[in-house]
Amino acid sequence: MALYPETITKLATELIENCKAKGWYVATAESCTGGLIGGALTDIAGSSAIVDRGFITYTNKAKMQILGVRAETLRAVGAVAEETAREMAEGAIRHSASHLAVAVTGIAGPGGTADKPGGRVHLAVADRDGVLEHRQMDYGDIGRTEVRLATVTTALEMMLLAAN
Repeated sequence: MALYPETITKLATELIENCKAKGWYVATAESCTGGLIGGALTDIAGSSAIVDRGFITYTNKAKMQILGVRAETLRAVGAVAEETAREMAEGAIRHSASHLAVAVTGIAGPGGTADKPGGRVHLAVADRDGVLEHRQMDYGDIGRTEVRLATVTTALEMMLLAAN
């Protein structure tokens, strides 16, 4: 039985092949996905050639302590924000041997506010030169599991673009 949908498995396999060919390591910095991106990668045989580490930073305290997200950023914009995702991705690069990192922070649901509705996720991909891309995704109120899996898909797509 497959742990992940076929789409995710295909993206993870392609990312592993591309990064292997370049000799790159990758890292993940995950909040709302709780390790699912790293799990999707390590579900593929041969992933040890590219997966350096994953950071699960669910709390603001963990984001600050482990990844170096600035308290000022969290006070000003909160955890679910572009700036936070960018700082998480940069922190994952700084605290790893990776060439490429992805960070995700969002509201899987249920819940949310008018400013930050359920299903809103910020993703950022960084390399050793800085943040390459940020995306704000509004998946909508599609359910917690669906938001998390959609985030994994988007994260792998963004990493794959950066690894091409």
